[in-house]
Amino acid sequence: MNKLYRKDIIVTMSLLLLLLAVFIVEIFLGGSENTATLIRLGAMNNYTVAAAGQWWRLFTAQFLHIGIMHLVSNAVMIYYLGMFLEPLLGHIRFLAVYLISGIGGNLLSFALGDDRSISAGASTALFGLFGALIAVGVRNATSVEGSNSLISYISRQAFVLALINIGLDLFIPNIDLQGHLGGLFTGAMLTIILGNRATNKFSAKVRIISGVILIIYAVATIRQGMVISF
Repeated sequence: MNKLYRKDIIVTMSLLLLLLAVFIVEIFLGGSENTATLIRLGAMNNYTVAAAGQWWRLFTAQFLHIGIMHLVSNAVMIYYLGMFLEPLLGHIRFLAVYLISGIGGNLLSFALGDDRSISAGASTALFGLFGALIAVGVRNATSVEGSNSLISYISRQAFVLALINIGLDLFIPNIDLQGHLGGLFTGAMLTIILGNRATNKFSAKVRIISGVILIIYAVATIRQGMVISF
Protein backbone atom coordinates (compact mmCIF):
# COMPACT_ATOMS: atom_id res chain seq x y z
CA MET A 1 0.00 0.00 0.00
CA ASN A 2 1.67 3.24 -1.09
CA LYS A 3 1.52 6.56 0.75
CA LEU A 4 -1.03 8.09 -1.60
CA TYR A 5 -3.36 5.13 -1.15
CA ARG A 6 -3.10 5.27 2.65
CA LYS A 7 -3.94 8.96 2.47
CA ASP A 8 -7.00 8.25 0.31
CA ILE A 9 -8.55 6.00 2.99
CA ILE A 10 -7.13 7.58 6.13
CA VAL A 11 -10.57 7.88 7.77
CA THR A 12 -11.38 4.24 7.03
CA MET A 13 -8.10 3.04 8.52
CA SER A 14 -8.48 5.35 11.53
CA LEU A 15 -11.96 4.00 12.21
CA LEU A 16 -10.73 0.41 12.01
CA LEU A 17 -7.91 1.17 14.46
CA LEU A 18 -10.43 2.81 16.79
CA LEU A 19 -12.70 -0.25 16.66
CA LEU A 20 -9.73 -2.47 17.50
CA ALA A 21 -8.66 -0.21 20.38
CA VAL A 22 -12.17 -0.19 21.85
CA PHE A 23 -12.36 -3.98 21.56
CA ILE A 24 -9.10 -4.32 23.49
CA VAL A 25 -10.55 -2.06 26.20
CA GLU A 26 -13.62 -4.32 26.34
CA ILE A 27 -11.41 -7.35 26.92
CA PHE A 28 -9.44 -5.71 29.73
CA LEU A 29 -12.60 -4.43 31.46
CA GLY A 30 -14.31 -7.81 31.65
CA GLY A 31 -14.75 -9.24 28.18
CA SER A 32 -16.51 -8.26 24.97
CA GLU A 33 -19.43 -10.58 25.74
CA ASN A 34 -19.86 -9.43 29.32
CA THR A 35 -23.17 -7.61 29.72
CA ALA A 36 -21.94 -5.32 32.50
CA THR A 37 -18.89 -4.33 30.45
CA LEU A 38 -20.97 -3.58 27.37
CA ILE A 39 -23.41 -1.43 29.34
CA ARG A 40 -20.55 0.35 31.09
CA LEU A 41 -18.88 1.23 27.79
CA GLY A 42 -22.02 2.46 26.03
CA ALA A 43 -23.94 -0.37 24.38
CA MET A 44 -27.52 0.30 23.32
CA ASN A 45 -30.31 -0.52 25.73
CA ASN A 46 -33.62 1.17 25.10
CA TYR A 47 -34.59 1.40 28.75
CA THR A 48 -31.39 3.18 29.81
CA VAL A 49 -31.73 5.63 26.91
CA ALA A 50 -35.39 6.46 27.56
CA ALA A 51 -35.61 6.22 31.35
CA ALA A 52 -32.12 7.37 32.34
CA GLY A 53 -31.63 9.86 29.50
CA GLN A 54 -28.40 8.22 28.32
CA TRP A 55 -28.75 9.42 24.74
CA TRP A 56 -25.02 9.13 24.12
CA ARG A 57 -25.55 5.36 23.73
CA LEU A 58 -27.04 6.05 20.30
CA PHE A 59 -23.53 7.15 19.30
CA THR A 60 -21.20 4.97 21.40
CA ALA A 61 -22.83 1.61 20.64
CA GLN A 62 -21.42 1.63 17.11
CA PHE A 63 -17.86 1.33 18.44
CA LEU A 64 -18.45 -1.78 20.58
CA HIS A 65 -18.51 -5.40 19.46
CA ILE A 66 -19.77 -8.60 21.04
CA GLY A 67 -17.10 -11.21 20.33
CA ILE A 68 -14.11 -11.28 17.99
CA MET A 69 -16.04 -12.58 14.96
CA HIS A 70 -18.49 -9.71 15.29
CA LEU A 71 -15.57 -7.27 15.08
CA VAL A 72 -13.76 -9.06 12.25
CA SER A 73 -16.82 -9.44 10.02
CA ASN A 74 -17.73 -5.77 10.36
CA ALA A 75 -14.13 -4.58 9.97
CA VAL A 76 -13.58 -6.51 6.73
CA MET A 77 -16.70 -5.04 5.13
CA ILE A 78 -15.93 -1.52 6.37
CA TYR A 79 -12.45 -1.77 4.85
CA TYR A 80 -13.66 -2.87 1.42
CA LEU A 81 -16.53 -0.39 1.27
CA GLY A 82 -14.35 2.42 2.59
CA MET A 83 -11.63 1.64 0.04
CA PHE A 84 -14.03 2.69 -2.71
CA LEU A 85 -16.41 5.06 -0.95
CA GLU A 86 -14.02 7.33 0.98
CA PRO A 87 -12.19 8.59 -2.16
CA LEU A 88 -15.59 8.98 -3.82
CA LEU A 89 -17.18 11.03 -1.03
CA GLY A 90 -14.11 12.71 0.42
CA HIS A 91 -12.86 12.32 4.00
CA ILE A 92 -15.32 14.64 5.76
CA ARG A 93 -18.44 13.43 4.00
CA PHE A 94 -17.40 9.81 4.44
CA LEU A 95 -16.88 10.30 8.18
CA ALA A 96 -20.20 12.12 8.49
CA VAL A 97 -22.09 9.38 6.66
CA TYR A 98 -20.42 6.68 8.75
CA LEU A 99 -21.02 8.24 12.16
CA ILE A 100 -24.50 9.62 11.55
CA SER A 101 -25.62 6.34 9.95
CA GLY A 102 -24.53 4.61 13.14
CA ILE A 103 -26.79 6.94 15.11
CA GLY A 104 -29.61 6.62 12.58
CA GLY A 105 -29.50 2.85 12.78
CA ASN A 106 -29.60 2.90 16.56
CA LEU A 107 -32.57 5.28 16.41
CA LEU A 108 -34.68 2.74 14.53
CA SER A 109 -33.55 0.05 16.95
CA PHE A 110 -34.56 2.38 19.79
CA ALA A 111 -37.99 2.86 18.23
CA LEU A 112 -38.81 -0.71 17.20
CA GLY A 113 -36.33 -3.01 18.93
CA ASP A 114 -36.68 -5.10 22.08
CA ASP A 115 -36.53 -2.72 25.04
CA ARG A 116 -34.83 -5.34 27.22
CA SER A 117 -32.05 -6.29 24.82
CA ILE A 118 -28.50 -4.98 24.60
CA SER A 119 -27.09 -4.21 21.16
CA ALA A 120 -23.75 -3.00 19.87
CA GLY A 121 -21.66 -3.04 16.73
CA ALA A 122 -20.51 -1.03 13.74
CA SER A 123 -23.03 -2.72 11.46
CA THR A 124 -25.41 0.24 11.77
CA ALA A 125 -22.67 2.44 10.29
CA LEU A 126 -21.66 -0.30 7.86
CA PHE A 127 -25.17 -0.44 6.44
CA GLY A 128 -24.99 3.33 6.11
CA LEU A 129 -22.06 2.80 3.74
CA PHE A 130 -24.20 0.36 1.74
CA GLY A 131 -26.90 3.02 1.57
CA ALA A 132 -24.38 5.64 0.49
CA LEU A 133 -23.11 3.50 -2.37
CA ILE A 134 -26.65 2.78 -3.51
CA ALA A 135 -27.47 6.52 -3.50
CA VAL A 136 -24.31 7.29 -5.48
CA GLY A 137 -25.28 4.58 -7.95
CA VAL A 138 -28.76 6.02 -8.43
CA ARG A 139 -27.32 9.48 -9.09
CA ASN A 140 -24.75 8.01 -11.45
CA ALA A 141 -27.43 6.14 -13.41
CA THR A 142 -29.58 9.27 -13.80
CA SER A 143 -26.74 11.64 -14.69
CA VAL A 144 -27.30 13.56 -17.93
CA GLU A 145 -23.54 13.42 -18.54
CA GLY A 146 -23.59 9.63 -18.76
CA SER A 147 -22.93 6.99 -16.15
CA ASN A 148 -19.59 5.70 -14.88
CA SER A 149 -19.43 1.92 -15.42
CA LEU A 150 -17.28 1.28 -12.33
CA ILE A 151 -19.64 3.21 -10.06
CA SER A 152 -22.59 1.36 -11.58
CA TYR A 153 -20.94 -2.00 -10.92
CA ILE A 154 -19.91 -1.23 -7.33
CA SER A 155 -23.29 0.26 -6.41
CA ARG A 156 -25.10 -2.80 -7.81
CA GLN A 157 -22.84 -5.04 -5.75
CA ALA A 158 -23.58 -2.95 -2.66
CA PHE A 159 -27.32 -3.25 -3.31
CA VAL A 160 -27.11 -7.03 -3.69
CA LEU A 161 -24.93 -7.43 -0.58
CA ALA A 162 -27.31 -5.28 1.45
CA LEU A 163 -30.28 -7.39 0.32
CA ILE A 164 -28.45 -10.64 1.12
CA ASN A 165 -27.49 -9.40 4.58
CA ILE A 166 -31.02 -8.21 5.35
CA GLY A 167 -32.36 -11.56 4.16
CA LEU A 168 -29.96 -13.41 6.44
CA ASP A 169 -30.94 -11.14 9.34
CA LEU A 170 -34.45 -12.60 9.17
CA PHE A 171 -33.17 -16.08 10.01
CA ILE A 172 -30.26 -15.41 12.38
CA PRO A 173 -31.14 -14.87 16.06
CA ASN A 174 -29.89 -11.88 18.06
CA ILE A 175 -29.37 -9.70 14.99
CA ASP A 176 -30.46 -6.06 15.15
CA LEU A 177 -32.43 -5.92 11.89
CA GLN A 178 -33.92 -2.55 12.80
CA GLY A 179 -30.45 -1.11 13.31
CA HIS A 180 -29.31 -2.35 9.92
CA LEU A 181 -32.35 -0.95 8.11
CA GLY A 182 -32.06 2.36 9.92
CA GLY A 183 -28.39 2.66 9.03
CA LEU A 184 -29.09 1.82 5.38
CA PHE A 185 -31.82 4.46 5.17
CA THR A 186 -29.79 7.14 6.95
CA GLY A 187 -26.70 6.56 4.81
CA ALA A 188 -28.70 6.85 1.60
CA MET A 189 -30.50 10.03 2.68
CA LEU A 190 -27.30 11.69 3.88
CA THR A 191 -25.47 10.93 0.65
CA ILE A 192 -28.32 12.37 -1.38
CA ILE A 193 -28.05 15.54 0.71
CA LEU A 194 -24.24 15.81 0.78
CA GLY A 195 -23.38 14.61 -2.73
CA ASN A 196 -20.08 13.09 -3.88
CA ARG A 197 -17.00 13.89 -5.94
CA ALA A 198 -17.77 11.76 -9.00
CA THR A 199 -21.27 12.81 -10.04
CA ASN A 200 -23.36 15.97 -10.03
CA LYS A 201 -25.44 16.49 -6.91
CA PHE A 202 -29.12 15.65 -6.84
CA SER A 203 -31.37 18.64 -7.52
CA ALA A 204 -31.94 21.12 -4.72
CA LYS A 205 -35.56 19.96 -4.47
CA VAL A 206 -34.56 16.31 -3.99
CA ARG A 207 -31.93 17.25 -1.41
CA ILE A 208 -34.35 19.42 0.57
CA ILE A 209 -37.01 16.70 0.55
CA SER A 210 -34.41 14.16 1.70
CA GLY A 211 -33.39 16.48 4.53
CA VAL A 212 -36.99 16.90 5.65
CA ILE A 213 -37.54 13.14 5.52
CA LEU A 214 -34.43 12.56 7.62
CA ILE A 215 -35.59 15.07 10.24
CA ILE A 216 -39.05 13.46 10.36
CA TYR A 217 -37.37 10.06 10.73
CA ALA A 218 -35.30 11.27 13.68
CA VAL A 219 -38.26 12.87 15.46
CA ALA A 220 -40.56 9.88 14.84
CA THR A 221 -38.06 7.29 16.05
CA ILE A 222 -37.25 9.27 19.19
CA ARG A 223 -40.94 9.69 20.04
CA GLN A 224 -41.66 6.01 19.46
CA GLY A 225 -38.56 4.96 21.39
CA MET A 226 -39.70 6.85 24.47
CA VAL A 227 -42.61 4.39 24.78
CA ILE A 228 -41.05 1.57 26.82
CA SER A 229 -42.67 -1.87 27.04
CA PHE A 230 -41.63 -4.98 28.96
